[in-house]
Amino acid sequence: MIITIDGPAGAGKSTAARNLAARLGFDFLDTGAMYRAVAWAALERGIDLADESAVANVSRSVAITFERQQVFVDGVEVTEAIRSSEVTAASRPVAANTAVREILSELQRKLAVGRNVVTEGRDQGTAVFPDAEFKFFLTASQQARAERRQQDFAAHGQQLPLEQILKDQADRDHRDAARSVGPLKPADDAIHVDTSALDAEGVVDRLSQIVNSA
Repeated sequence: MIITIDGPAGAGKSTAARNLAARLGFDFLDTGAMYRAVAWAALERGIDLADESAVANVSRSVAITFERQQVFVDGVEVTEAIRSSEVTAASRPVAANTAVREILSELQRKLAVGRNVVTEGRDQGTAVFPDAEFKFFLTASQQARAERRQQDFAAHGQQLPLEQILKDQADRDHRDAARSVGPLKPADDAIHVDTSALDAEGVVDRLSQIVNSA
């Protein structure tokens, strides 16, 4: 079974996907980490992110693996490194790279073959797994999302003002919705869940209830 969870940054989809997978006994496929891993590898190699061909070659050549909720690139553990603000900024042009999206989308499909998987991202229910049994689209208010992002940054040792996060968030939403490849949008048959007033456990309760009652 494939369960997709899409939505904008700060809606809680990564935490929800990871926790839902744990509750259901499914595997968790962290697609966002895959794009970040490519971005990290490109930066390490001094690749110009504007050179789409060179970045695509990076995505073809690196081995991205997951072990016990840790992320590895060519055997190097990068779980914390790919969450830095530098890699976050670099992951934007990487995610907008058509060739990279095709390469990673195919890898995601291969990783899901024969497995029960919860996967999250921007286009999992629309482009990567259009036939998924359950497709969720999480949303939240701008304020709630920004506060969550601020907490995430703080957890990784980065103190950012809320005003900056709100601005960056609005810019990112516009870019994600407007991009030609893998735009942020719900699948036609997606189940919408507003997480503004829900904590992490409450979100998983809501999602698991829907899955188990089907």
